[in-house]
Amino acid sequence: MTARRYRSHTRCEFSKTSTALLVQRRLLFLTLGLAAVLNLGAATEPTALPNDTHFLAADAVDPRALIPPPPAPDSLIQHAEIEVLLNLQAARTPAQVTRARQIQAEDVFVFGSDVLGPWFNAANLPKAAAFFAQVSRDFVPLNHATKKLFNRRRPPYQDERIKPCVEFSDTGSYPSGHATQSAMWAVLFTAIYPDHADHFSARAAETRWARLVGGAHHPTDVEAGRVIGEEVARQLLKIPSVQAAIRELQAEAAPFLLQKAA
Repeated sequence: MTARRYRSHTRCEFSKTSTALLVQRRLLFLTLGLAAVLNLGAATEPTALPNDTHFLAADAVDPRALIPPPPAPDSLIQHAEIEVLLNLQAARTPAQVTRARQIQAEDVFVFGSDVLGPWFNAANLPKAAAFFAQVSRDFVPLNHATKKLFNRRRPPYQDERIKPCVEFSDTGSYPSGHATQSAMWAVLFTAIYPDHADHFSARAAETRWARLVGGAHHPTDVEAGRVIGEEVARQLLKIPSVQAAIRELQAEAAPFLLQKAA
């Protein structure tokens, strides 16, 4: 999908201008605003990498310093978040359900190709595949540990009226792993392909919105995920080996970008 088609697709599927969706977005912004007011938002083959290789030290990112605990189960914020999800659930379309399910299964190449085009794939870019696999080895344990730290249950376990249209399990809801990962990807992709910064930011926002439309997360879950993911990426970009890898990924992608521009 080209960047132009991606923007058009996003406008059609997740930026509806109907009164119902405008109300839902305002409810979402109100929820996040209340959280802030109440201080609740505080060209050669790649070298094979061993499975225990990490860019980041285990304590490089402290979630407790970045995000507050989630809203309490019976708090005003929690009730407002459930209302947001119920409104989204009532208005979601078959196309939105399809897209929410696609995004649930996304990997880094699905995410990247939505902006850059079909040439962005593991077969064309083995160095990118190796780099993002190593990044994942930093992301996955941090994501699991953060969810365990806050131990918030997903929306359908807090209110039986919530009927997700995506697969879910009774694992931690806060922060959203999809939101964390997509925010991290967006910042890293922006470092590699700065001309597409706005498109990557929009694509990460679509992932967050899809997790709400799908009924798998609360609004504060996806916002917390954005904060954590962006900080993980900022810390990664300070590391000399990551900076060197970024330059290699730019060189690897250059022939495809030139071909696309021709």
